Amino acid sequence: MMEKPTVDIIIPTYKPGKVFEELLNRLERQTYPISGILVMNTQEEFWNKDWEKRYPKLRVHHIEKKEFDHGGTRARAAEDCKSDYMIYMTQDAMPADSKLVEEILRPLIEEKAQVSYARQLPAKNCHLIERFTRQFNYPEQPLTKGIEDLPRLGIKTYFCSNVCAAYDRRIYEKMGGFEKSAIFNEDMYYAAALVKKGYRIAYCADARVIHSHNYSCGQQFHRNFDMGVSQACRPDIFQGVSSEGEGIALVKKTAKFLIKERKPWLLAELFFQSAFKYAGYFLGKRYRCFPMWFIKFCTMNRSYWEQKEEN
Repeated sequence: MMEKPTVDIIIPTYKPGKVFEELLNRLERQTYPISGILVMNTQEEFWNKDWEKRYPKLRVHHIEKKEFDHGGTRARAAEDCKSDYMIYMTQDAMPADSKLVEEILRPLIEEKAQVSYARQLPAKNCHLIERFTRQFNYPEQPLTKGIEDLPRLGIKTYFCSNVCAAYDRRIYEKMGGFEKSAIFNEDMYYAAALVKKGYRIAYCADARVIHSHNYSCGQQFHRNFDMGVSQACRPDIFQGVSSEGEGIALVKKTAKFLIKERKPWLLAELFFQSAFKYAGYFLGKRYRCFPMWFIKFCTMNRSYWEQKEEN
């Protein structure tokens, strides 16, 4: 009987707490054996050293806050990974069941795709608008995407989320891995490069994590500013596959959903959220027009810009 391919879990963390501990517990109960859990932790003083005793598969690297980068930190972790596959997760992505690892690896093992990402389900405390957004972005139907889908799916062809995504390490190294400096969208940068090389991306609806945020309008603004910056930095990927169309479609469908649910008073919240999202995205796409003090005011990731100033 052939041995199963090996897999490591890679998780960047910042001030991890009880939610992260529950994540470790659920990873221990997975049906597919995990070789190791590699944590890239920002600021050692917030780390619970007892976890290293309780979870023998855990390895941790501590970095300073100014060192964190969405692409670079994950790329550093990959250099320490020797398994056949790598699954990247965030510290607040909770496996919905014991088959998460088994299901997300299936397309890679069967060689139907070279990257796969999980379905994100809303948490119990998730607000109604965000609940619908999860459903819009992560439907029940699985999907495998390639270059031939670009005319039909547009920017969604490149969509992938490192909230929970699995990578074939051999292909990852062949492709040069994640971009070393990325404020956001390091997963989509890589996915786009894959697609353009003729590889495929799988959306695994049966691989499920519980993950959602009840962001304020201000938080939506900051997040979408960074998204706009990430797209402006890589016109070779995003030119001609604008996000605006997807955003408008989401707003329209959410509005219809709220009316159908007989909660029209939430349309005002949807309007303000959408306005802040678009304002952040619009300014982020044009970040080169603004002074650094204004960029730091708009961003979610000040350390990214501080690194740029130092360099």
